Amino acid sequence: MSEYIHALSENVERTHVRYPNRYGLMLAGDLYTAKDMDKTKPQMALIVGAPYGGVKEQGPCVYANELAQRGFVVLTFDPCYMGESGGEPRHVSSPEMFTENFSAGVDFLGLQPFVDRGKIAVLGICGSGGFALAATQVDTRIRAVITTSMYDMSVAARLGQSQEQILAAKQALAAQRWKDAENGYMPEYIPFFPETPMEKVPEGLEEPTAEWFRFYAVKRGHHVRARGGFTTTSNIPLINFDLLSYLDEISPRPILFVVGDRAHSRFFSEEAYAKAQEPKELYVVEDAEHIDLYDRTDRIPFDKIEAFLKSTLK
Repeated sequence: MSEYIHALSENVERTHVRYPNRYGLMLAGDLYTAKDMDKTKPQMALIVGAPYGGVKEQGPCVYANELAQRGFVVLTFDPCYMGESGGEPRHVSSPEMFTENFSAGVDFLGLQPFVDRGKIAVLGICGSGGFALAATQVDTRIRAVITTSMYDMSVAARLGQSQEQILAAKQALAAQRWKDAENGYMPEYIPFFPETPMEKVPEGLEEPTAEWFRFYAVKRGHHVRARGGFTTTSNIPLINFDLLSYLDEISPRPILFVVGDRAHSRFFSEEAYAKAQEPKELYVVEDAEHIDLYDRTDRIPFDKIEAFLKSTLK
């Protein structure tokens, strides 16, 4: 049985690749190209990042399969410390490292003889949307950026909490650091989703928890290497890090924010859109919740994405 949640088109070639980020950690990726692509000429390329806690075999493979057929070289990857990528201990989240992973993808693509270094864009799904924007803020080699169902994890880490609650969270994290240190720096990791897919979502779950289970916990999106969550102390840098401090500096490179009209996360895209400078666009997909833009090919606006990329990278 395939590990990928979406079937590969007979017209697309997928090649497993490995390459380093600037910290020397090896990233595991998949390179997608149309079988009839002319590799004697430099092509437009796109890097697709997985939802926060996800892997390349989930949402990214859906995007890559479709966009490769539309003429793009597409790279998907597992974030460092996740999936098949390197990094110990496992399941560590780092805003710096996860942002760097996109630039490492640019490095890799730019070394391929069939990729045009001046025509590389990035697309981030969910939490990768925030990391893709952060990478584009500083890496001017990225010519355009798209987010779908974007989450800013540095905002999410503090969302809805009072100063007293933030202090309590910091104190709990400090206490956990002592425990991790006493345990030989093996950080606590508590999986959120089961090792094998559930038949149905448990009753009584509140939203958006129930929504996460509708994708990650059942056959639709379950993957054994994406069981949800990160090491407990991974929240430390997110509380202390503002991913999108320099969002206005992406201009004049364009940004496309894609969001579902029913997405619980819609406000992340709207707030980032308001902060960004032109050229920018907020594209709202009708009748779509947050996770629909992970895998539903009848909801993901591929025509819009293709047109945006080709007009930008032409």
